[in-house]
Amino acid sequence: MQTSNKNADKSRSNMQKNITSLGALNWDDLKFFLEVARTRKASNAAKRLGVDYTTVSRRITSLEAALGTLLFEKSRTSGFILTAEGQRLLGYAEAIESTLHMACEQVSGSGVALSGHIRMGCTEGFGSFFITPQLSHFIDRYPAISIDILPLPHFISLSKREADIVIALERPEHGPYVCCKLCDYRLQLYATQDYLDRHPPIRHSRDLAGHRFISYVDDLAFSAELLYLANLLPKASANLRSTSVIAQYVAARQGRGMAILPCFLAAQANELVPVLAGEISVTRQFWMYCREDLRKLKRINLLWDYIREVTELNGPFLLGENPTLRFAD
Repeated sequence: MQTSNKNADKSRSNMQKNITSLGALNWDDLKFFLEVARTRKASNAAKRLGVDYTTVSRRITSLEAALGTLLFEKSRTSGFILTAEGQRLLGYAEAIESTLHMACEQVSGSGVALSGHIRMGCTEGFGSFFITPQLSHFIDRYPAISIDILPLPHFISLSKREADIVIALERPEHGPYVCCKLCDYRLQLYATQDYLDRHPPIRHSRDLAGHRFISYVDDLAFSAELLYLANLLPKASANLRSTSVIAQYVAARQGRGMAILPCFLAAQANELVPVLAGEISVTRQFWMYCREDLRKLKRINLLWDYIREVTELNGPFLLGENPTLRFAD
């Protein structure tokens, strides 16, 4: 009987602690927790939230005090690293964040559903020369939706919420994502007519020996899908290399060498002409994906469907069969 009473007292004590903890919890602190967890730096989180460093630090300390546990290990070299308790809280906090987004759409009516902010990540060339022009038309349709476009020469992390939608060269192998194949696109070998006029004729791939090439820095390429030159012309060597496809495109336009470029990129420059188009060609794919919870948001659906519409419309352009970029009506 005495043991039973002790257990009941302990249970009531734990319940009281939980109630006290919830009462002391400032739900707004979870927003600060999420940004620090994603960026690993209070200074970066402060920039994204539009506050100063001390505010972020104070909010994290407040949340840890309310929960009675340490959420981050702080390191000078690695920044804020989630503890085991922080990792557990992260999943719940992201679920709360997603639920709030969906709740706002459901209760605010169609006017608010067509507003909000979206961050889209994609590969550098596709993002700069195809997605950005298309998005300029999208925001004409939906002026209340704002978009950040991140055309970067490296992978973009959805798990850290660096973007809401990502367009990538490879399909994600795992994760809570909705994914679709967006489109095929073609790459070919290009040079300026001036370059070709100043060098021996190229009628077969064997004639390429001794020519200058522009390519990726092999050991710094963020995907093996980018090592076109090594795969198509194993004996070729690049005199100029860059991690940026746009830098390669600019260099090729100077007429100092040849480069394997996406057709949609080379189409922007009249001076670039395909070399051995029927012999040197490679087809790749773009994949589009986002988190399952975000896919339910109406503004994400709008942009998702729009990107699929305009890439389908521009299938011939992306495959190098038509030099003209088209826009949806």
